[in-house]
Amino acid sequence: MTDGPKSLVGKKYPAKKHAQNVLKHLQKKNLLKSKDAAFFVSGEDLVLYKYCDQSQPFRQNRYFYYLSGCNIPGSHVLYITSQDKLILYLPDVDKEDIMWSGLPLSKSEALEKYDVDEVKFAADIKEDLAQINKAYTTDVNQFNEQFKTFLVEKDEDFFYALDESRLIKDEYEIELMKHAAKITDNCHFAVMSALPIETKETHIHAEFMYHALRQGAKNQSYDPICCSGETCSTLHWVKNDGDITPDKRSVLIDAGAEWECYASDVTRCFPINGDWSKEHLEIYNLVLKMQTAAYDLMKPGANWEDLHLTAHKVLIEGFLELGIFKKEYSVEELFQAKASARFFPHGLGHVLGMDTHDVAGNANYSDPDPLLCYLRIRRVLEPGMVVTNEPGCYFSPFLLEDVLNDPEKSKYIDRDVLEKYWYVGGVRIEDDVLITDSGYEIFTEITKDPEEISKIVKAGLSKGKEGFHNVV
Repeated sequence: MTDGPKSLVGKKYPAKKHAQNVLKHLQKKNLLKSKDAAFFVSGEDLVLYKYCDQSQPFRQNRYFYYLSGCNIPGSHVLYITSQDKLILYLPDVDKEDIMWSGLPLSKSEALEKYDVDEVKFAADIKEDLAQINKAYTTDVNQFNEQFKTFLVEKDEDFFYALDESRLIKDEYEIELMKHAAKITDNCHFAVMSALPIETKETHIHAEFMYHALRQGAKNQSYDPICCSGETCSTLHWVKNDGDITPDKRSVLIDAGAEWECYASDVTRCFPINGDWSKEHLEIYNLVLKMQTAAYDLMKPGANWEDLHLTAHKVLIEGFLELGIFKKEYSVEELFQAKASARFFPHGLGHVLGMDTHDVAGNANYSDPDPLLCYLRIRRVLEPGMVVTNEPGCYFSPFLLEDVLNDPEKSKYIDRDVLEKYWYVGGVRIEDDVLITDSGYEIFTEITKDPEEISKIVKAGLSKGKEGFHNVV
């Protein structure tokens, strides 16, 4: 089991700096409405399932965590801008609860652990807020409703400053994300290596989570997507309940472990028996080429839309070479006709941070352009952004039904050639990437090379079932 990044030993999550970042974004655009403004955000608390004494899984409020670094349920944070003072409020001590849950963190212990100026208990909140004109908060909810007379919720400028601050990752956040990616690399390697015991998509899911938990990552960034054969054409297939049979030939797993509230998000594909089929390998290499073309353009100042549209053009070129698109049409004609939209229906990637699809990407889901409407990043790249580079190519009967039934759209497609690729389902390759001052740094280290992937799968198969931990 890992204890976290060694580079962060003895360091605190930079909550105070984060609060100052939010203030700077407000000041930079003259959005601060009062010189004595304050920020107050409540964390999540334990909530029971209805008619049950079992609590729901706890997931900390990301805005609260950004301003506190605290993962204790029932906590709150206040930043008084005029005093540059950050206060963490711990939940009031319930002496009866100590019997069940043990001693809570003391104020002195919390002050030593967290990057705040003062630690108090929740009982002090009302008195402190009463001394402030108004405190901006993300929203009034069941955890802070008793303080609503002191709070201003859902202020657009406050959200803007929070999101722009979260967009650019500091060194501490980057180390957390690198660690999450390292855990995820190991999990993906384990899945590729464990084909003798993975006879169902559920087994892939279990294998990934087993190895994540063994490394100390108790939470996943999102529900793992474990597909085989034609289910690989469903972008967010989370049923994970299909049988993995030799006739399906292909596997896709999109999964990422979480570390200290920070996400990883990685997708890999591999052949079930270690041998790539002709069509599967062709599409895999094409998607790899799309990703490489995006990397070639990735640097500060680059417009993400340009990277995304370049990936579409690479797909079109590949389809012309494979004969899926008819060669009588040029790349530009096919691009202008949006012919690739239903084969690559999602965006090239998204901002990554505390959330898998993190804030400040400036997506425009109402864009009428089918090549851009699902693109989650619509802005210029900046140093400190962490994004995913995840092109894909899919053969979905559902997505292509209207295309194939429309003579104006289907005229570009050779149906006889397309017929050979349905079984592939889909291929997606996804890395986690930091934008640096001069270019980019890829966090993801699990191999994408098809030959190396084949060797990993075959090495696992050669061990047989006895080479792995016992399974039910």
